[in-house]
Amino acid sequence: MDRLIDLHTHTTASDGTMTPSELVRYAAKKGLAAVAITDHDTIDGIEEAVNEGQRTGIEVIPGIEISVEYDGEMHILGYYINKECQVLNKTLQKLKEFRNNRNQKMVKRLNSLGFPITMEELLLKAKGKVVGRPHVASVMKDKGYVSSTHEAFEKYLAVGKPAYVSRERLTPKEGIELIKEAGGIPVLAHPVYLGKEGDEFDKLLKNLIHLGLEGIEGYYSTYSVEIQNYYLEVAARNGLLVTGGSDFHGANKPDIDLGTGWGSLKVPYELLEQLKDRRS
Repeated sequence: MDRLIDLHTHTTASDGTMTPSELVRYAAKKGLAAVAITDHDTIDGIEEAVNEGQRTGIEVIPGIEISVEYDGEMHILGYYINKECQVLNKTLQKLKEFRNNRNQKMVKRLNSLGFPITMEELLLKAKGKVVGRPHVASVMKDKGYVSSTHEAFEKYLAVGKPAYVSRERLTPKEGIELIKEAGGIPVLAHPVYLGKEGDEFDKLLKNLIHLGLEGIEGYYSTYSVEIQNYYLEVAARNGLLVTGGSDFHGANKPDIDLGTGWGSLKVPYELLEQLKDRRS
């Protein structure tokens, strides 16, 4: 039987709904061999997850997903992050301040649109962790302003919508260098969301490789077989590592399950072995 893994997950340390311990136990229940904790712009959940992994026998890879500036947004995954890295921790604290400023601006915009939401409500929803747009959407749904979190994004919170506020981010170069500074392996997350393919994507990828990118997410919940094969071919052609994951957020993305995504995702353990080889 194939050993399967999930290298893209989120906990309550960012915008997931399972604690790091709960997520690791769920991975054990689902029969996964390994799971990476890749919360948005934070490493706060890593220690708890690693400890739970030792108790349950699940291999836990310390990771992160960093948002960088690129025609809206690009995400860079980092694997085998050293959470004690001072440069990393100082930068993440700065990003947290950027995010807090953005959240306050979003609250003001929502208030002006007739939705009396407070930062206190968002912090309560996020259980004191990093507040993100999914928490805003959830509060809007709880208060009856929208019928679903999807509607909240579609009408108010997505890029270009009335309550959307962009935030300060690192450049792709800074994000990749930060991951490497912390001893990690930088990988381009879900490239399909960048909306580029063919020569345009090749040009972008070559630039990222020049900046130090080492891998690409070749398996992902929303990929069709054709898209998956395309990214696997691109990775092989450019000598890149391949990773894969569900982008699991728990109840915040209820259609995406840990390890299996929309139901058919299968990420082989051999990809993790290749990451380990690169790390060593």
